[in-house]
Amino acid sequence: MALVSTKQILEEARKIGYGVGAYNVNNMEQIQAIMAAAKETQSPVIIQASRGALKYSNFTYLGYLMKAAVIENPDIPVAMHLDHGNSLESVVKAINLGFSSVMIDGSLLEDGKTVSTYDYNVKVTRSVVEYAHARGVSVEAEIGTLGGIEDGVGSEKMHLTDPKEAKRFVFETGIDSLAIAIGTSHGAYKFKGSVNLAFNILKEIRLLIDIPIVLHGASSVPKELSDEVNKYGGKISGATGVPISNLQEAIKLGVSKINVDTDGRLAITAAIRKVFMESPEKFDPRDYLGPARTALTSLIVAKMKDFGTSGHAKDYSPISLEDMKKQYVSR
Repeated sequence: MALVSTKQILEEARKIGYGVGAYNVNNMEQIQAIMAAAKETQSPVIIQASRGALKYSNFTYLGYLMKAAVIENPDIPVAMHLDHGNSLESVVKAINLGFSSVMIDGSLLEDGKTVSTYDYNVKVTRSVVEYAHARGVSVEAEIGTLGGIEDGVGSEKMHLTDPKEAKRFVFETGIDSLAIAIGTSHGAYKFKGSVNLAFNILKEIRLLIDIPIVLHGASSVPKELSDEVNKYGGKISGATGVPISNLQEAIKLGVSKINVDTDGRLAITAAIRKVFMESPEKFDPRDYLGPARTALTSLIVAKMKDFGTSGHAKDYSPISLEDMKKQYVSR
């Protein structure tokens, strides 16, 4: 099995300068689609589940589906990642399910909506680092907050990351990767007006810290996908995302992990709506979930090529969580 931590996947990406997509999942078809894309492009991959997704699937179901992806693809480095954990308790649940990587979002309180204090963020993050590292599991944390709400997470208030505070935070917590806020947003409506990412902040943070940088809210929300949804009865208007060119610039400036969720939802919805409208007699879930899976695979293949992940699956030998635990202990 090639289950690895995001620490290894992202550090290897940093050596060469490509980005790795982290793709959110809720069900079997999404997981299969992402892994099919990883196999086709020979890309390392991060499959991640939010607290909302795990609650929807009753935790165990989704956890074992993600494990199946690892078992079925022994030649692909795969990280099972918890997205936006809100407490040590949620992290413990994920690690007990076999996740190799967790995110603790201490930038918000446990309700996932209220902006916390810096001291609170450090305290909860440090507790997660101590627990996770003792088990060989890598930890991502966040400083600054994104706009928008997705899967019940978000304050709708944007606070761009302070570079000096980011440096202090990394030192005080011992995290493996840092999610920063430079103007992206959760959901399908990321910008009012033109896209304006704070690349100056990203540049300064990259100079000050020496761990992988993560960009949340990084779906591109392609107009053609929104148009496809609307063509078959949807009502999505004015949705905006982060252009691929901006994401590629962010990767050049030091971003290693790019979170993608909304784009996948749009691709799946468009495919399902098309089947319902063109073949209203269909009622077997396989008749619409199959095309949805195919559409998502095509989308993820394109992302892996755009981010530069393609072709890097066999660049390195996987490090087991047991060996990663030894590395953490020796630090």
